[in-house]
Amino acid sequence: MPQEVRGVVSREKGKPVTVETIVVPDPGPGEAVVKVQACGVCHTDLHYREGNIEDAYPFLLGHEAAGVVEALGEGDVQGLEVGDYVILNWRAVCGVCRACRKGKHHLCFDTHNAAQSMTLKETGEELKPALGIGAFAEKTLVHSGQCTKVNPEIDPAQAGLIGCGIMAGTGAAINTGEVKRGETVAVIGCGGVGDAAIAGAALAGATTIIAVDTEDRKLEWAKGFGATHGVNAKNEDPVERIRELTDGFGADVVIDAVGIPATWKQAFEARDLAGRLVLVGVPAPDMKLEADFQPFFSHGGSLRASWYGDCLPSRDFPMLVDLALQGRFPLDKFVTERISLDDVEQAFEKMHHGDVLRSVVIL
Repeated sequence: MPQEVRGVVSREKGKPVTVETIVVPDPGPGEAVVKVQACGVCHTDLHYREGNIEDAYPFLLGHEAAGVVEALGEGDVQGLEVGDYVILNWRAVCGVCRACRKGKHHLCFDTHNAAQSMTLKETGEELKPALGIGAFAEKTLVHSGQCTKVNPEIDPAQAGLIGCGIMAGTGAAINTGEVKRGETVAVIGCGGVGDAAIAGAALAGATTIIAVDTEDRKLEWAKGFGATHGVNAKNEDPVERIRELTDGFGADVVIDAVGIPATWKQAFEARDLAGRLVLVGVPAPDMKLEADFQPFFSHGGSLRASWYGDCLPSRDFPMLVDLALQGRFPLDKFVTERISLDDVEQAFEKMHHGDVLRSVVIL
């Protein structure tokens, strides 16, 4: 039988979200209903509310989630069983597209979501789930491939964050940037994704990790994740300072976790010759990048975009959970506060003002 649950809905561009009764259908072939235990409040959810992703309102927000599989549809359900503890992912790979056939599953061009829609009880309108998940809800419907089994000993409030921001940042350092032992790394923007990139660089063995932000408080937070130096871009030129801290050469890897033209140019100029620039901050659709062409040739190296940290959830999610349980990855430090579904709009305000790394909805 379809179930009625509470969920956080964005009905109109730029308007406050509301908690509504939504209808979750029984899972169809290859689908799963997941009882959500925790879901982080991510900037992407705010982008959905503001219409920066698409305009297919109403949206069911939330996507950084962990929970328990409650029901499964028929057919291929990716080896899942009812009762499995899972982190939800928004890149359920198809396994057969041209990227997957090349063994590059993290670039899958035909990822899966649930075929059915959840709906608003009041109007019957179909809801567009954020990143195909929609987990600011007591229960949600997803494709079974979006469920990644992990060790159930991990706190759901911590585990859910791996499903987006933590993986995006850590993967930008380890998978996309390919940070190696002894290298130098600079991260521009020290929110949740930037701090995850710093933690990933530390995990990979970088010896100099330079955090760049415009707020001293965030720079202090960054040191808790492994940054060896902090640079306040309001007070000094970040490019010059990064070069000073890397013997005048620039960093081996520079990660732009902001995603605006100004920070991208800083990242480009702050890297060593043949260094790697990684863009993980998400640019707005109307942004334009203008730059002198000749330096692209003279610097060499590589310019990379990191989408979801170039992760493979089945490989990377369990790894990060195990490292956290071993005390080797500071996952717990990302959780600033635990809130209810009714507090999501206030959490957006705190995020906007930089008061939190992550607010996490507990269900």
